[in-house]
Amino acid sequence: MLKEEREAFPPFALTEQRLQLLFYGAVMREQNIIKSIDRDSPLRHKAHAGDRLLSINGHPILDVLDYKFYAYDPALEVRLRRPDGEEITVRVRKDVGGDLGLDFESYLMDAPRSCANRCVFCFIDQLPKGMRPTLYFKDDDARLSFLLGNYITLTNLSPREIERIIALHVSPVNVSVHTTNPELRAQMLRNPRAGEGLAVMRRLAEAGITMNCQIVCCPGLNDGEELLRSMRDLAALYPAVRTVSVVPVGLTKFREGLTPLQGFSPAHAAGTIDLVDGFGDECLARLGSRIFFCGDEFYLKAGRELPEDAYYEDYVQLENGVGMLRLLETEFVSALRLGGEPDGRPFSIATGTAAAPLFRRLLALAREKYGTLRGEIFPVVNDFFGPEINVTGLVTGGDLIRQLRGQPLGERLLISWNMLRRQEQDFLDDVTLEEASAALGVPVIPVEQDGFALFDAMCGVLPELPPPVREESGEAFYRYNL
Repeated sequence: MLKEEREAFPPFALTEQRLQLLFYGAVMREQNIIKSIDRDSPLRHKAHAGDRLLSINGHPILDVLDYKFYAYDPALEVRLRRPDGEEITVRVRKDVGGDLGLDFESYLMDAPRSCANRCVFCFIDQLPKGMRPTLYFKDDDARLSFLLGNYITLTNLSPREIERIIALHVSPVNVSVHTTNPELRAQMLRNPRAGEGLAVMRRLAEAGITMNCQIVCCPGLNDGEELLRSMRDLAALYPAVRTVSVVPVGLTKFREGLTPLQGFSPAHAAGTIDLVDGFGDECLARLGSRIFFCGDEFYLKAGRELPEDAYYEDYVQLENGVGMLRLLETEFVSALRLGGEPDGRPFSIATGTAAAPLFRRLLALAREKYGTLRGEIFPVVNDFFGPEINVTGLVTGGDLIRQLRGQPLGERLLISWNMLRRQEQDFLDDVTLEEASAALGVPVIPVEQDGFALFDAMCGVLPELPPPVREESGEAFYRYNL
């Protein structure tokens, strides 16, 4: 278990009543079958592939959260069931926090929990037909929220599961709030249970569970006064509610039969920034944190400069596109100061249309210092999803090839890793990195969302790519984040 994971699991005492709440009606699942055992595992030669993990130190293991929590201690009694039904107890000693080194048939050791909502703004509902099946899976699993940073709506949680989150102190939990108005939330998520969200958050806050939140803002639904109401309700839960990102709804061209929605105009985006920043200023003066942050896309839509570095505090909402471009620029400027001579070979950078002006600015800054730097920026219009989608992470391989074939790309084309599934090294439309390189006639090099890595790649210091791993199971849904 990682150190930061252990810090999220402080010691606690389980009462008999809470144990009943935790495990009442629970059925041990076949997903606890051990698939393989790491070479350095303290259970090597004691446990075997095919064994089923039953308990650790007497605690039933229902899923990955139980496994990570109860396997932390140095002295363990591990209860296993052999394939022939024999049950054995194995005693092991290991370092505090050391991994038991067991790999299971399923990462969660349980079936993933799909979303029970039908949100009016759901991006997955706006995908075209014929894409890989894992892209259509809507997860809403609290375990993935803690382990991988996914956002959940809380509508899937039973009272028993809420008690387990509290008992194991699973924190932080990332919550898709959208609105705190119960009636409006039920309407937007199209789930009557959605109206209970704020009550669940208050319960978690009382128990000391930290939450990061997001609001997908839809003009005419949860903006304006409704947004202000939500911010007031969430600020009342500070410091349990640590941060809230406000991002604009993303609308593809595949919305036939879906709830009519409109995007943000430049003026409406500017007004939303003023509302969020004004309330954030009040929170900063009163609570010491602004709590509420608009996503970069709002500033790009409004034609406004991004806030300065200090505005973003600890950049805790980067995964929601809050401060990502500012941090990239800050890191890039630092890399320029540290310096490194370019190789002088021509290169190109492909990016979404929203971020293209920033990349042009960064390239101009680098050229001021290094006259030998030879690069070009190519914005890629999103024909696949429609022109309203302009972020880099949703650029497809097909659009990249069609729009850049025959262009002066130099000796290498740099793209963001956000365009790809990392292990499989393919784009959303299943075009592989290898195929894109072959079609364009130059190496296509994915670069981390990091200003230092970007500057290095411009100078010819390129990252080494591991060989791609093709998807073998249906679990990839949790590894790929739209």
